[in-house]
Amino acid sequence: MSEELAPEQIKLIHKLNVFKIKGRDKRGRKILRIIGKNFPAKSLNVDLLKKYLEVKVFPKLERPFVVVYIHTDVDKSENFPGISALRSAYEAIPINVKQYLEAVYFVHPDLQSRLFLATFGRFIFTGGLYAKLKYVSRLGYLWEHVRRNDIEIPEFVYDHDEDLEFRPMMDYGLESDHPRAFGAPAVDSSVASYSMRCIS
Repeated sequence: MSEELAPEQIKLIHKLNVFKIKGRDKRGRKILRIIGKNFPAKSLNVDLLKKYLEVKVFPKLERPFVVVYIHTDVDKSENFPGISALRSAYEAIPINVKQYLEAVYFVHPDLQSRLFLATFGRFIFTGGLYAKLKYVSRLGYLWEHVRRNDIEIPEFVYDHDEDLEFRPMMDYGLESDHPRAFGAPAVDSSVASYSMRCIS
């Protein structure tokens, strides 16, 4: 890539705390945590994003790892880079890194994100990644796979999780007290789904 990362751009991405590699899941795999709400889609050039990942993230993922993507409070107009940008960023991931990615835990998926990935998921995420996607509608189900002390979860995520317990229709987008979200995955039998409603 011709563009180089300027120090201020590196500082911006670090400050926003979008990507963080820390801890391991219960199977000993590294965790790459991504906070969708912090992603500056309007101000971050996709080529610079790819360069940042290439320099700062991918070299640390040369062993089996999982992604915990936190979708809580994501806003389409602010945090969603677009379909072409998503596919471009995904295709820039080195083959060895893709091979080591074993699961993507999608925390707090909303109806729009499920429909979006149902429609475009296999188009954007080729090479079997879509099949590794696992919806996690409550943090309690994330703790079945990740040790709570091994990952930092922002307070607003816990607050939203509590809201969902008392207002379950928010899962379907039928009521909301925050800006409408947008994001990923889909209602599809090939994707693992977790829900408190499955517990009797």
